[in-house]
Amino acid sequence: MASTPTIAARLDRLPPSAYIRRLVVLISLGGCFEFYDLFIIAYIALGLIKAGVFKATTSGLFDWTGYASFVAASFAGLFVGTILFAYVSDRYGRRSIFAFSLLWYSVFTFIMAFQNTAQSIDFWRFIASVGIGVELVNIDTYISEISPKESRGRSIAFSQIITFITVPIVALIATLLVPHTIAGLAGWRWVVIIGSLGAIAIWFIRLGLPESPRWLANHDHAEEADRVMTTFEQHVQAELDQPLPPPTLVAGEQQQVQGSWFEMWSPQYRSRTIMLIIFNFFQTVGYYGFASWVPVLLFSHGVTLVKSLEYTFVIAVANPFGPWICYSIADKTQRKWQIVGAAIAIAVFGLIWAQMTAAAGIIIFGILITLANNILSPAFHAYQAELYPTRIRAQAVGFVYSWSRFSTIFVGFLIAAVLRHAGVPGVFTVIAGAMAIVAIVIGSMGPVTSRVRLEALSQ
Repeated sequence: MASTPTIAARLDRLPPSAYIRRLVVLISLGGCFEFYDLFIIAYIALGLIKAGVFKATTSGLFDWTGYASFVAASFAGLFVGTILFAYVSDRYGRRSIFAFSLLWYSVFTFIMAFQNTAQSIDFWRFIASVGIGVELVNIDTYISEISPKESRGRSIAFSQIITFITVPIVALIATLLVPHTIAGLAGWRWVVIIGSLGAIAIWFIRLGLPESPRWLANHDHAEEADRVMTTFEQHVQAELDQPLPPPTLVAGEQQQVQGSWFEMWSPQYRSRTIMLIIFNFFQTVGYYGFASWVPVLLFSHGVTLVKSLEYTFVIAVANPFGPWICYSIADKTQRKWQIVGAAIAIAVFGLIWAQMTAAAGIIIFGILITLANNILSPAFHAYQAELYPTRIRAQAVGFVYSWSRFSTIFVGFLIAAVLRHAGVPGVFTVIAGAMAIVAIVIGSMGPVTSRVRLEALSQ
């Protein structure tokens, strides 16, 4: 052990603590509005269709009057935001991106709420999504860097329990408001306005977050890194009321290397980058092919608007329980196999859901798909953040994750076209195929990461 233990060594010897959990809660509150933003797509869909702004299906692959264009605009903005701003986090710090992204989202989402045409709604939706595009990447990066190696998976899962609580909330708000007009404004507009105003409150709550001590140490801010790390240790030791265990170094972790975008293509990381690009490109077909389309799929199945919203709300209640299940196994089983198992479950349950006609079957298998999706989510968010070093973590994760944003631009058009020509069973056949690719690529190419120090994984 060196005479001066590294920040990583000091962090990884910390036991689970309420202090680290409080930091995870604070950072995750902002993530609630990325999830609000993502799931609002599905829950205001029928309101936009009912108002005549969008059509449920498309007459051609890129019909911009269809609901698919709204989905595409959302993910095009998320893609651009992730590509353009992920590097800012690695260069200027994890905290720098948080305030910027939430304020951007609030302002432009509020403007979108008062638009009247498909083109103007799509435009402002795109602009709003650019700002929040990198938020979830930054959250994963921050949490992975402040969490000890024995609890990284649980920390990400705990974060997603918090953020996924947003989903039944926005579903309930939509169920209550979308069918109605209040004070002269259509219900879907109120759902959007509520999200834009809430994000401002969270911006103030998160102002007190410390910078990632790993990032500070990697950027030669040794004194500040030591000060932040000492604060961590004092809080944890006060909780334990006993001395902390001694830190243990990993060979070579004292080395400081300047990172660059091209490093993710070096022989050491190339296969991981290729694996994660393929994974992210296809996982969204399964995830958002269901999550963003549940009310529309039900409506196309012959379920009325009000009943579609009610069924969607019941299914949405299951969202926080997926990360809760993942929390219980997050650091006990390898994350790559959690991803593989969840992908297979999504494929199987989806094919069964497509055959359901009774309310009970629709709800039960809708819940099972949701649980599987939300076990997959915290598992892969933790996994991809582990596979790159601190010096390039945000921009590398942002780059590979942006492929999920990019593919989802087209997923909406794909789902709409398949729904038009092959119905709901056709949609879930496509989803099952995408999930099979996810299971194969992670199962065959993915390294094991659970309970291993980040610095050891990147050597």
